Amino acid sequence: MDWEFRPYDPQTDLTLWNDFNRCSRNGSFLFDRGYMDYHADRFTDASIIALRKGRPAALLPADLTADGVLRSHGGLTYGGWILPQAHIDGADILDMMTAWIDYCRARGCRAIDYRPAPYIYHRRPSQEDIYALRRLGFAWLASLLSSAIDYADPGCLNTLQRRHLRKASALNPVIAESGDVHGFHRMLSDCLAERHQAAPVHSEAELRMLAGRFPDNIRIFTASTGGTAHAGVCLYVFGTTAHCQYIATTPYGRETNLLTPLMDELIRRFSRTHRYFDFGTSNEDGGAVLNAGLLRQKFSYGATGVACDRYYLEL
Repeated sequence: MDWEFRPYDPQTDLTLWNDFNRCSRNGSFLFDRGYMDYHADRFTDASIIALRKGRPAALLPADLTADGVLRSHGGLTYGGWILPQAHIDGADILDMMTAWIDYCRARGCRAIDYRPAPYIYHRRPSQEDIYALRRLGFAWLASLLSSAIDYADPGCLNTLQRRHLRKASALNPVIAESGDVHGFHRMLSDCLAERHQAAPVHSEAELRMLAGRFPDNIRIFTASTGGTAHAGVCLYVFGTTAHCQYIATTPYGRETNLLTPLMDELIRRFSRTHRYFDFGTSNEDGGAVLNAGLLRQKFSYGATGVACDRYYLEL
């Protein structure tokens, strides 16, 4: 058999992993070990290196739950096999994933929980794994609905947002990139607590650390009046897509709709360098609940739907 598998070893495989991910056709900085391992204490890492004729040919970011479910990856929004630029086609991936299932069974895994990366994050089309999932009996388990602008055929601000833009622009907000992680995180925490009785996924220390490790990928932009930021967006910037990881406003920012000129500027700015602008998902309870108000707000900026699916196989 051409395919073999072995666990990722942080002592010997760090450079191999990061180099392969960086040169792949569907990897991202989320799969760099410098990002993945920031919360390694919360997950039992079960990442896999697939070998073909003894050479690394694909990577799977994964963890193992206490009850024996292999997830790709529980600490990330999505996972899925990271594929090379060449030499591995859809037939190869079907063979690889067939052998991978046998490998998981042999290691005592009870099930596989697989969340492929949405296509807007691929440098090149890379959905061979979804074809293989369906061929190999994986069941569709859940779906989240994200909202994105495709710069090849973008939508536009709706009438209400254009009105907000005119009124907010009259305040002459200063829109700029910010290095003030503390100020942004405080605004975000207050906003989430007030509006959703929630807290950010990342602590201030974690966000600061990750932004320091990936300054080109994790970037904060704010809209300020009178020297105070009243709207902010933390963007995760990928090769193809600028993604809104966090969006925050103060009460004054909401009252004066300062988020609209900020979003308008960001949408325009990244149209010059990227293919998509992603506002993120609008779901609760693992996708079972759709926050229609949040979805419509994203739609009002010209964004339409991208499904983020999840598949499951009992072993």
